[in-house]
Amino acid sequence: MDSVIQHEVIMVTSVFPAFLFATLNYMIILFCNLTLILTIVLNKSLHQPMYLILLNLPINDLIGSSALFPQLIKEILRNSGIMQYSACVAQAFFIHIYAAGTVFNLSAMAYDRYIAICYPLQYSTVMTNAHIMRIITIVWMSCLVLIAVLFFLLLRLPRCRSEMTHIYCDNPSLLTLVCADTTINNIYGILISAFSELVANGIVLYTYLRILIACFRSKRSDTKAKALQTCATHLIVFLLLECLGLFTIISYRLSNVSPHFRRFMGLSTLIFPPTLNPIIYGLKTKEIREKVLNFLKNRMFSS
Repeated sequence: MDSVIQHEVIMVTSVFPAFLFATLNYMIILFCNLTLILTIVLNKSLHQPMYLILLNLPINDLIGSSALFPQLIKEILRNSGIMQYSACVAQAFFIHIYAAGTVFNLSAMAYDRYIAICYPLQYSTVMTNAHIMRIITIVWMSCLVLIAVLFFLLLRLPRCRSEMTHIYCDNPSLLTLVCADTTINNIYGILISAFSELVANGIVLYTYLRILIACFRSKRSDTKAKALQTCATHLIVFLLLECLGLFTIISYRLSNVSPHFRRFMGLSTLIFPPTLNPIIYGLKTKEIREKVLNFLKNRMFSS
């Protein structure tokens, strides 16, 4: 079987706008996420449970965007419609790591806020460095194991096609190249999607319900306002990801869905969250915003 696959080429008139959009968007994602990472890493005052867990979100966003954009920009410039199969598999693997990582990282952040708001006196004893490392390890190991099995099941199957309609690679598009029974793959894909959604939605629903109850019971208006603001920020990010992810998953299961709509929803999941996450958390989190502004002021005055 050929080691290359073919995908849809971009119209000649759309090459420059597509290149410009992809390059600028990737630069924004790199700048915003790296700024957030460096701000947390370089400031010891931010070495707290909330920010150490938050640190994993921009790292995960960089994994997803770096899996998509460099290869996408390369394909736009070449516009040959040909891609190495190994590069396609690698891109798909890291895109799925990103998708699972986002869901689990947001769930870990929701758990952290739940302990901080509902059990403030026990927070320092519960959220110890050892406990934080356990949470982070569970998040990343869960992603690696679930996605590794998904791609093991994919790579064991023989390929007999080399054409796909997507301009980026993921597990469903790679399965279209297979001429064998994919029942096990489909069942496992549905199971891990359902498991991830059940765990994530269960944790978020329970924690934020408890947080809302605690907020309305609180007699301090400033505590209530700050907690609700934090919850609103997390929920916006979570709901955005869930809506985009849900529409993408559903679009693969329905044969009458436009392939253009399917591509748009898939790309939206990889473009909007990595772009908006660092901006939302950077602008809405007072401590991070102050550290970033101080860093930029110092750099401007020193130059």
